Amino acid sequence: MMRAFLTSAVLIISACTSPTDSAIDPRDSADALQESGSPTTPATWTRGAMVSAANPHAVAAAAEILAKGGHAVDAAIAAHAVLGLVEPQSSGLGGSAFMLVYDRASDSLVVYDGREMAPAGATADMFMRDGEPMGFLDTWQSGFGVGVPGTVALYQLAHDTYGKLPWADLYRAAIELATDGFEVSPRLHNWLTRVQQVVNLDYGPVMADYLYPNRQPLPVGFLRKNPEYASTLNRIATEGGGAFYSGPIAEAIAARAQAAPHPGSISIVDIEKYEARTRDAICGAFRDDRICSVPPPSSGVAHIMIAGLYDQLLKDANASQADKIQLFVDAQRLAYADRDHFVADPDFVNVPVDALIDPQYIAHRATERFAPAAIPEHGDPAAVLKQSATGWNQGADTTREMVGTSHLSIIDVYGNAVSMTASVGAPFGSFRMTGGFLLNNQMSDFARNPTSNGQTVANVIAPGKRPRSSMSPTIIFDENGELLMLTGSPGGNSIIAYTTKTILAVLDWGFSAQAAADFPNIIARGESVRVENSVEPGAQIAADLAQRGYTVQERSGENSGVHIIVVHPDRLEGAADKRREGTVQAVKEINH
Repeated sequence: MMRAFLTSAVLIISACTSPTDSAIDPRDSADALQESGSPTTPATWTRGAMVSAANPHAVAAAAEILAKGGHAVDAAIAAHAVLGLVEPQSSGLGGSAFMLVYDRASDSLVVYDGREMAPAGATADMFMRDGEPMGFLDTWQSGFGVGVPGTVALYQLAHDTYGKLPWADLYRAAIELATDGFEVSPRLHNWLTRVQQVVNLDYGPVMADYLYPNRQPLPVGFLRKNPEYASTLNRIATEGGGAFYSGPIAEAIAARAQAAPHPGSISIVDIEKYEARTRDAICGAFRDDRICSVPPPSSGVAHIMIAGLYDQLLKDANASQADKIQLFVDAQRLAYADRDHFVADPDFVNVPVDALIDPQYIAHRATERFAPAAIPEHGDPAAVLKQSATGWNQGADTTREMVGTSHLSIIDVYGNAVSMTASVGAPFGSFRMTGGFLLNNQMSDFARNPTSNGQTVANVIAPGKRPRSSMSPTIIFDENGELLMLTGSPGGNSIIAYTTKTILAVLDWGFSAQAAADFPNIIARGESVRVENSVEPGAQIAADLAQRGYTVQERSGENSGVHIIVVHPDRLEGAADKRREGTVQAVKEINH
């Protein structure tokens, strides 16, 4: 069971439904487990409930569901339905999500994969022009950048298993807010102002009318109503998630994606065929604790790799904070190189997850040395582990994922937990709007160039394939298998760095949850190390790394949005990233 795994000073890895020796069906009850002679969780959870998410309206919606006795999954759906309204630059019904669910009664862990899928008309070279990859701005507002959305299918699949409250109840807060209106926040206004400088509003006329009346960004405090969104949610609430994938909503999605200019190929058939997936979480021990995250096509493998590499590199328990930062940088550089090379949709590519996070491979990888100014190459787990590399010989893909993403962390009154990250791709997705929501541009998360050094890249486009993602919601368990921490972040490729920073900060650096969120972001992918110098002690970190020979790129701000919950014996400790507009709210008991 979750509380019966072995611990080690090195990484112990498995691909699992829960951190156990045998898979447990999420539908199994505690009574059924007790009858079978297996250990069960304690009967009472005494720490209350908590939600940390990117907007106060979403937090309030989730807290209301928790206070009514809803499962963390119920609360996550309610919160995200609101997020799609109040921060459309980040995520919504027209995008994708990964949800990691811990159910305490069954002591099980499961991943829900609602990543977009490429339509049947997609081709490997669709982003190539005259032998060269298209620039990002050329694909941002295109119809061919739109993948088949997966968020609503994820909602339905997760609720079918875990939902405690009626499906329709989960949408009431979002419907009311869309009908009565919400006040435009400073962050939404700032994003509207920023993107107007680089996009063509004529390419998204519906979205332009909604967010740029009179061709001006909505001002802060403007009461924005969205009756179309309310209508869409009403149909989903009354007819079920399937209403999104057939009939008027699906027809409108296909029409908008196929509209000029730069039309895409999504058809009604593509939308009707979409299915969210359940996948096994990937878990590995960091000292006495256990990190669990999402598998490919996303990048939870990188969190486990970075934590393991960091621990292998840390030879001195009394190392200074500056030395620990350097080891964090080196671990990132190695893990990013492997992630970029190997990770893609496992339904199309043989991704060597077990090999990449094998303790022997981690230990060997940590011995490899690269000059601070060099770009580390990917490793060779097949050679280290003396395994066949069949299907592993892919070209590297260093595609840059954009930052239109949001994360939420929730623990309910029963001790169940959800860590969920959702996205529409770039800010405001494709700028194509229908039914009150924006369509994603996540096809641009595939490799634009299908080959690298003469090899087909793992993340090449194919019909029905899901693009690689960095969204990697994470849940951590302590040495007794008890819930310890929830974390995750938006931020494109930098999600890996943002999230792992919080893991190490809490588990090794002795930081509180809020201090972990506040600490400067440090991203080490490719040829340079990016350091957030506007947050103390960011400037000092940048100077120290430069002195140690790294190519440092200082930035005054980062797009992290980490939302953390740390579990203590007698309480929950939450944190919301001050770089966004998130809040934390505790719920002590159910309101009968």
